[in-house]
Amino acid sequence: MGDNRPKTQAVMCWSGGKDSAFALWRLQQNPEVEVVGLLTTLTEGYDRVSMQGVRRELLHAQAEALGLPVREVWIPPACINATYEQRMGEAVERTIGDGVRAVAFGDLYLEDVRAYREKMLASTALRPLFPIWGEDTHRLPYEMLASGFRITVCCIDPKAVPPEFAGRPYDESLLAEMPKSADPCGERGEFHTFVHDAPNFREAIPITVGERVERDGFWFADLRLDAPPL
Repeated sequence: MGDNRPKTQAVMCWSGGKDSAFALWRLQQNPEVEVVGLLTTLTEGYDRVSMQGVRRELLHAQAEALGLPVREVWIPPACINATYEQRMGEAVERTIGDGVRAVAFGDLYLEDVRAYREKMLASTALRPLFPIWGEDTHRLPYEMLASGFRITVCCIDPKAVPPEFAGRPYDESLLAEMPKSADPCGERGEFHTFVHDAPNFREAIPITVGERVERDGFWFADLRLDAPPL
C-alpha cells in the first residue's frame, strides 16, 4: 500500500539565484513536501528583486518556467529590520491562511542567519526547511552546473570579487578565477546570481546582459528578458 499521508505544503524563499534554485529542486524531490509557491522580496520604486537587483519581469519568467506562483513582499529602499520583519510577518500570516506549513531557505552554513530565520518563525505555524544546509560550497557549484543549472552573476561586492564578474556566466571558468578568499557559492554576500535554466524549468529563459552600474558600493549587471523573435 502507498503512503497516503498528506504532504506538507511549503513555499520557497526565492531570490532567483542559484542557491534558492538548487534548494527548490532538491526539495521538490522530497516525497513528503509539496512546494506551492515562491516568496520573494522586492524593492519599492525599483521594481526589482531586493539585493539581486533583478527585474521583476525576470522573476515572473522564472515563476512561469517553474509553474509556481510568486508571493511578493514589497519593502522600501534601505529597509530597516523592523519594517522588513513587519512586511514579512504579514506575508507569513497570509501564507499560513492559505494552508502552507513550511518555508524553505537556500542557506548553506551561516549559523547566525539560520538562527534568525528559526527565531522569526518560532511563534508561527510555519517550520523552516534547509534543503542544502551543510553542503560543501567548493563541490556544490560543480554539481549545480553538471545538473543543468545555467547561471549568470548579477551583483557583486567589489571588495570580495572583481567588478568584471558582474554579468559573466557562473561557470567553471569563473570558478577557476574566483579569489581564494571568496566563498565559491558567495554565501557571505560576495556575489549574487540569476538562474535562467534548471532541470525543473519548463524552458530556458532567454536573457541579455545590459549595462553594468555601480550603486551603493555594489556592481550590478542589468539583465533583460530577450524579446521573442517576430
